[in-house]
Amino acid sequence: MDAPTLIKPFRGLRPAPGRAAEVAAPPYDVLSSEEARQRAEGKPWSFLHISKPEIDLPAEIDPYDPAVYAKAAENLGKLLEAGVLARDAAPCYYAYRLTMQTNEGEHVQTGLVATASVACYDNGRIKKHEFTRPDKEDDRVRQIEATNAQTGPVLLAYPATATADALIDAIAQGEPAADVTADNGVRHQIWVCADAARVEAVTRCFDGMEALYIADGHHRSAAAARVAAARRQEERVLSSDYFLAVIFPHHQMKILDYNRVVKDLNGLENSALVARCAEAFAVEESAARVQPAAPGEFGMYLAGQWYKLTIKPELIPADPVARLDVSLLSDHLLGPILGIADLRRDKRIDFVGGIRGLEELERRVDTGEMAVAFALHPTRMDQLMAVADSNNVMPPKSTWFEPKLADGLVSHVLD
Repeated sequence: MDAPTLIKPFRGLRPAPGRAAEVAAPPYDVLSSEEARQRAEGKPWSFLHISKPEIDLPAEIDPYDPAVYAKAAENLGKLLEAGVLARDAAPCYYAYRLTMQTNEGEHVQTGLVATASVACYDNGRIKKHEFTRPDKEDDRVRQIEATNAQTGPVLLAYPATATADALIDAIAQGEPAADVTADNGVRHQIWVCADAARVEAVTRCFDGMEALYIADGHHRSAAAARVAAARRQEERVLSSDYFLAVIFPHHQMKILDYNRVVKDLNGLENSALVARCAEAFAVEESAARVQPAAPGEFGMYLAGQWYKLTIKPELIPADPVARLDVSLLSDHLLGPILGIADLRRDKRIDFVGGIRGLEELERRVDTGEMAVAFALHPTRMDQLMAVADSNNVMPPKSTWFEPKLADGLVSHVLD
């Protein structure tokens, strides 16, 4: 048997012409059940009825109840029966362009919707950088099995090459098949490529790459691999050996800061905390909010006052994980001074995505909910890739990717 190609075209399940705005929805994992209920109200064709199907069941239901997954399958069937969703007749690739307004101007990234090889995920050619939780994996496995589809794409990155960039840009020409601006202002555009020669060129180009990198979607990819393994045992292979992905060139992807807020000072007075910080950081008071401008810089908001903290250069190691800003903050401040050793389980710490701004850090402290806040410089894609290449994992809450992909614009049916 020939070795699997890194990616493969597929017969996408997507909104019928003119229906994309009715279908497109935020990713399943960025909304609570209650938020999803509110967002889907009056929107019978919203993909939230498939990705968050508990919204159509009694409010008290456990979101992991078998009835929830059965409702997802039922709701998907309704969209198919009504002709709101339709499947392409031939295997295709799809260009996916995201456009977002930022403080620095317009951010645009254009990637490829494809299916990625489970075998390449299993052998490490599709590289991971996070641990997964069994309960979250189980949830995605049940969703895939119930719907017989992968409805949430894995966000991947490829080391940017001019050839791949040009092939994708060539697809993203002319009138898009879907053009939706979400209520957060992010524009989502999809173009379809069914041309056999161009499809083959894309497949071969990506197959020449050494690796792809998971940016977001570790639970989705792990679940897809589990489903594929189970179906291989049952001799039901086919398209389950590939999983739904959107792949962007690494230099176009935007990672925002992932900031920290802590409930108490571990028994310290404010002045004592500032003094202890000086052991590992240069500490400066700031009259303005501190948005770290470079790696190794941190903002600290304490009792209405901002401080700029700069790690002492001799404390930055060569190890790709230990030199990350999230690691430096944990190793030299959160752990030894504030007593937070386990970011995954300690209830004294919370995490704030940079999309909410420094104002949110101030609010959490000023209301008394938290005692101190820390603003970080965003992790860079080259740092993430270096960690993955070293077969290590990132610390928890290291990356916050924006803009987010939409659910429902292209799904992958497992034949």
